[in-house]
Amino acid sequence: MTVTATPPAPKLELPPLKLGPITVDTPVILAPMAGITNSAFRRLCREYGGGLYVAEMVTSRALVERTPESLRIISHDDDEKVRSVQLYGVDPVTVGQAVRMLVEEDRADHIDLNFGCPVPKVTRRGGGSALPWKTDLFTSIVRTAVKEASKGNVPLTIKMRKGIDDDHLTYLDAGRIARDAGVAAVALHGRTAAQFYSGQADWTAIARLRETLPDIPVLGNGDIWSAEDAVRMVRETGVDGVVVGRGCQGRPWLFGDLMAAFEGSDKRYTPDVRKVADSVYRHAELMVETFGDEGKALREIRKHMAWYFKGYVVGSELRTKLAMVTSLEVLRDTLDQLDLDSPYPGVDAEGPRGRAGSPKKPALPKDWLESRALNAAQSQDISAAELDVSGG
Repeated sequence: MTVTATPPAPKLELPPLKLGPITVDTPVILAPMAGITNSAFRRLCREYGGGLYVAEMVTSRALVERTPESLRIISHDDDEKVRSVQLYGVDPVTVGQAVRMLVEEDRADHIDLNFGCPVPKVTRRGGGSALPWKTDLFTSIVRTAVKEASKGNVPLTIKMRKGIDDDHLTYLDAGRIARDAGVAAVALHGRTAAQFYSGQADWTAIARLRETLPDIPVLGNGDIWSAEDAVRMVRETGVDGVVVGRGCQGRPWLFGDLMAAFEGSDKRYTPDVRKVADSVYRHAELMVETFGDEGKALREIRKHMAWYFKGYVVGSELRTKLAMVTSLEVLRDTLDQLDLDSPYPGVDAEGPRGRAGSPKKPALPKDWLESRALNAAQSQDISAAELDVSGG
């Protein structure tokens, strides 16, 4: 892997991130992403740099019911020092049961609650980024989860968005409630649910939350595409650490860049096509180990191809073949057809990746915005509103 130098920057005077008994020396967190942050991808990222690597989001109900997929999602490699799990749920009882299971069965060292997902199938049930609008429900879930997690001295954190839209912001109220409930940290994605991933993340809101909650760690998320972005976020907002999501898709080496930048080093990874191809193949091999099914693993790796080769000189015919690989043998043969000596393309390989979507009216339960409290009908619906699989 080629490592090049950029203009040197002073070392960030940022202490290690403390989450209860856990110390994260490099205050960088891999955001949980459905279908992305499985044990294979987490291993790739860990090999480049330090941080906290969170598994894919799992629904509380599925976990309590011990579905095979939910148990796969929370599985960790033996050498993962901190086993981090993110839960999604809309029912305090079910969320509490899921946290209790993780703690009593020693399945997690850190638990995060998802209040940031903007996907319609989640928000239309009152979950994800829609949930903090209902103050009583949000408070009940967080308090219950913290109580259960504390029985095993497992730190519990939350990740949220600014609110549903610009007219229904929730992040300051939710941050105070979470702090008072005893969470170990709060992470804020500087967008509303209505923005989805479009537009620009509002780092000013992240700074405001940092000022509002001076007594617990606050983490910033949104538009971190490079190590320089992360450094700039810390300096502009005063956060205690950063959460990286789409910026590392197809770029597990970003965590090496982040660790170097936070330490004041000017080293950055600039892989040529050969190194990218090697990473893709290793990713696929690890996926086979993760799923125990070569066909499924190769179907899963296909969506990573465009991210890995963003900006690189790869013909349309080869890109199409890479997006249709069916086995490790076919993958290896296709990768070998690339111009493996082609160099790192520079800025073309960097910047935003993945689909940003467009602003849209969030899908919400009936009459959700009429009050900050649940009405009788909404309370009745909540108990049966959990999804059976990971929400995205």
